[in-house]
Amino acid sequence: MIRPFITLLFLLFAISLPATAGPLDEARARAHLEAVAAGNLDALMRDYAPDAYLDWVGGPLDGRYQGEAAIRLVWQKFIAANEGQPRTAKFGKLEPYANPNGATIEGAAIYGGKTPVKVWHALTYRDGVLTTEIWQISPSLEIAP
Repeated sequence: MIRPFITLLFLLFAISLPATAGPLDEARARAHLEAVAAGNLDALMRDYAPDAYLDWVGGPLDGRYQGEAAIRLVWQKFIAANEGQPRTAKFGKLEPYANPNGATIEGAAIYGGKTPVKVWHALTYRDGVLTTEIWQISPSLEIAP
């Protein structure tokens, strides 16, 4: 009788602890941003949930894109704008925020290439897949050395 009660207390305690984004979340976000720089469309698309959103704020690709087909098209345009070549990239520190429902990783990046782009990113993962990505063009963004 006491054993089930102790087990229940333990489970309640465990699920009430705040979750933190761990190395896996940060590594996944870093790999996603590196795939952007590399122009690796297959690696980029592997991260998204089927009904994911990409909010691109500013620049010629400004808009809200939903679903894999729409997101694939915008990334194809971004890659083509650099003539299909990889971009240099400088990344700022990734900041993770999480709870039991998911994790959001935010960070900054400066992508080189034919037209350099300074971006603030927020990537939200639920159940291990990227469900929402914000790509905020930020011309005044600076990344500390």
